Amino acid sequence: MIRKILSAAIAAFFTISALSAADSLFLKGKSGPGKGKHVVIVTGDEEYRSEESGPMLGKILSQRHGFDCTVIFSWTDNYIDPNNQKGLRELKALDGADLMIIGTRFRQPNAVEATHITKFLNAGKPVIGFRTATHAFNGGNKFGTGGSAIGFGAFGRKILGEQWISHHGGHKREGARGVVETKNKDHAVLNGVSDVFAPSDVYGVRNLTEADTILLRGAVTKTLDPKSENISGGKNNPMQALAWLHPYVAPDGKTKGNSFCTSAGASCDFVSEGLRRIVVNATYHLTGLKVPAKADVDYVDPFFPSFYGFIRDKNWFKGLDMQSEDYGLGKTPHAPDPSGSPAWPHRPTPKKS
Repeated sequence: MIRKILSAAIAAFFTISALSAADSLFLKGKSGPGKGKHVVIVTGDEEYRSEESGPMLGKILSQRHGFDCTVIFSWTDNYIDPNNQKGLRELKALDGADLMIIGTRFRQPNAVEATHITKFLNAGKPVIGFRTATHAFNGGNKFGTGGSAIGFGAFGRKILGEQWISHHGGHKREGARGVVETKNKDHAVLNGVSDVFAPSDVYGVRNLTEADTILLRGAVTKTLDPKSENISGGKNNPMQALAWLHPYVAPDGKTKGNSFCTSAGASCDFVSEGLRRIVVNATYHLTGLKVPAKADVDYVDPFFPSFYGFIRDKNWFKGLDMQSEDYGLGKTPHAPDPSGSPAWPHRPTPKKS
């Protein structure tokens, strides 16, 4: 009887462990400068499809540059659900991470999951945030305790240098073109970066200070076509910051760290080779590695990003039934564009059978 109980307990333990491991996607790094370093990519937003872009970036960083990568998703029950703001799982992967890349929007992790973020930040470890990471979290909890704690809603302002302000460009009408900040044109994070274009438009930015290093400005363009002209008039005078480096103070009020942020970052924005490269370059820079002259940012597997937009259908993600392994190596998932999306023929799409 004792043997049967013990066997059942062991079986249950390994079943639970297997289910837990399946909640995240682990991509083992191949050979490369990043070998031995661990990057955790936190996805989960209702609009910009970070569940698509996160695994794609993880594949590039792991297979082309050697970093071990873990991709975190937002879940409802047993399917990936970007609409569930309370669905982040497996943030404990941050306990052994060298870098966090985050593209979430208004997430509300439970107290246990939030503890791992607090521990990571209090260690002064580096952060890369894209698009809605300026408003990555929301809710009543705080990272840390006491007077120095950072409220969830202040994560963007405190850790990345900016919070949610506005759509400076016309949403789904005007694009964003990256323009190198002349005084910082020789910064290593800009190595090989050119022709950055994002159809997700320019965000308003107003809280950066002299301590921040602006690398790219965002020119508002007339249309969503990458070849579109910049608009004339006040929106581009001055241009808003599009990518920058920021020194942060951790929730403990003492430890200091560094971050990189870009307000570009919808999954379809990453069709831009220059945008992929600046994120890869920032990964090297923030983990203390020499930035390549022109980092390899070719897709590992074909990448078929869907257009950005809110999805109100409560059964949409349940119907897709996506699992972490569906974004793994050798996989090329493709989700339909949200209802009402404009035509955007400037991305790879699967061949029709």
